[in-house]
Amino acid sequence: MNKSTLTNVNAESASLPTEGFAFGALSPSLESNVLRSLYLNLGQHDALSDAEKALLAGAMTFERSFAIGQDIVASGSRPTYSTLIVDGLAARYKVLENGGRQFTSLQVPGDFVDLHAFLLKTMDHGIVALSPCHVIFADHSRLRSITEEAPHLTRLLWLDTLVDGAIHREWIVAMGRRSKTSHLAHLLCELFVRLQVVQRTNDMTFHLPLSQAEMADVLGLSVVHMNRVIGALRKVGVVTWTSHTVTILDWQRLQEIAEFDPTYLSMTREPR
Repeated sequence: MNKSTLTNVNAESASLPTEGFAFGALSPSLESNVLRSLYLNLGQHDALSDAEKALLAGAMTFERSFAIGQDIVASGSRPTYSTLIVDGLAARYKVLENGGRQFTSLQVPGDFVDLHAFLLKTMDHGIVALSPCHVIFADHSRLRSITEEAPHLTRLLWLDTLVDGAIHREWIVAMGRRSKTSHLAHLLCELFVRLQVVQRTNDMTFHLPLSQAEMADVLGLSVVHMNRVIGALRKVGVVTWTSHTVTILDWQRLQEIAEFDPTYLSMTREPR
């Protein structure tokens, strides 16, 4: 995707109104169905009470769907809401003046992609839909009320942003010091456990709707080199990768290749 294309997409997303969306208000069944991934994501760290779930549901205002390649949140925008991924795969990205693009993390269902914008105000990067995405918007004024009324839930939302930072650190290490085969193995391990938490895996199989060019943007490779790296993991028999379906054949060996330690994801359930 060249920079002019991204500029057009950014302009469209930046023009979204912050209230009165024409997408329709949330349905009454939202809490039990659509917010399930959020409850699972936060609940992996510590138990959520029914009252806390109700506060989260009450913060949600409107929902919208985004097409592949469309900005969910535009770089330079000042959102008055935070965006929760309900379904689909998205990515944080930065674009250089020469049009080069680098993804800095992948976002899965249950992720608040821009919760940090509640305090930072201005987005310094974009969030793009890598597959058809369905999202819900949490109004910042309602999030502010949560921080004033519900300290435990506030800590869990804070932890969510801390895990985002931990993921970024792992990606920096992978980009700078891991072999490309180890880097890809680490990414697959991370995605598998994050999707498993929100119940988006089927045994050892998960859906990864990325083109080879997009995977190359994740790892900072050419498409040709990306093909070789995928082939290397197939050759040692740790994964199969057909179309957009990844099946892990040897989880232990994949973790060894990746040097994967999930501590940074803070998946232990304990008082917070």
